Amino acid sequence: MDVYLVDGTYELFRHYYALPSARDQDGREVAAVRGVLASVRGMIKGGVTHIGVATDHVIESFRNGLWPGYKTGEGIEPDLVAQFPLLEEALSGYGVVVWPMVEFEADDALAAAAEAAARDARVERVVICTPDKDLAQCVRGSRIVQMDRRKGVTRDEAGVMEKFGVPPASIPDYLALVGDAADGYPGLPGWGAKSSAAVLARFGHIESIPVDWHEWGVKVASPSALADTLVRERERALLFRTLATLRTDIALFDDVDQLRAPLG
Repeated sequence: MDVYLVDGTYELFRHYYALPSARDQDGREVAAVRGVLASVRGMIKGGVTHIGVATDHVIESFRNGLWPGYKTGEGIEPDLVAQFPLLEEALSGYGVVVWPMVEFEADDALAAAAEAAARDARVERVVICTPDKDLAQCVRGSRIVQMDRRKGVTRDEAGVMEKFGVPPASIPDYLALVGDAADGYPGLPGWGAKSSAAVLARFGHIESIPVDWHEWGVKVASPSALADTLVRERERALLFRTLATLRTDIALFDDVDQLRAPLG
């Protein structure tokens, strides 16, 4: 069997900005909820037999206590925020398993569910449906893959390496160095995508990068400046890596049979 894990937060945002407004008899905006529900139903009618959806029931998480600039719900349209509980209710009513996250994030739920599902020998493939960069850390060979449903792109471990220049295990380190504007942390000055990928492709993790840039043995621009920055801001880089590292120690289900999709 294949298990599909859907980023409900991303899907709700995507449909909110893609669809024209629609309100129910109580005047509530519901277009995005209808869009996501139709999309999930389409997956099931297309043959998906096991599925779970994760949502950010509350935008803030434990990470906000670690970094003051981490993403919050500020600036999100009220009509969008109000559709989160409606989406959770609609999907549950349809018979789809939903994980509304409060302390953790939807991305954490996807990571934890992927690891749990992959432990079941009956599962041939776990498909994480989201384009979010941080979920690339969960990819394992061709058994746990990441799918961007909007673009129709699926990445296995080789695909992650091709896109980012580092293996999945180094994605948190990569994001720590280059930053993630969507999540609200800036990375380290001067450390761009190319330099970060080149150094991490050789050393894997931040703490393994030598202090002396002469020992790097890779071609990057201004290596001396990069090394100085890393020495000066190493603790902040490690904090950013903590922000980028998804939690997999969340108990979401006991058996993948609980993720069986409703009929029709």
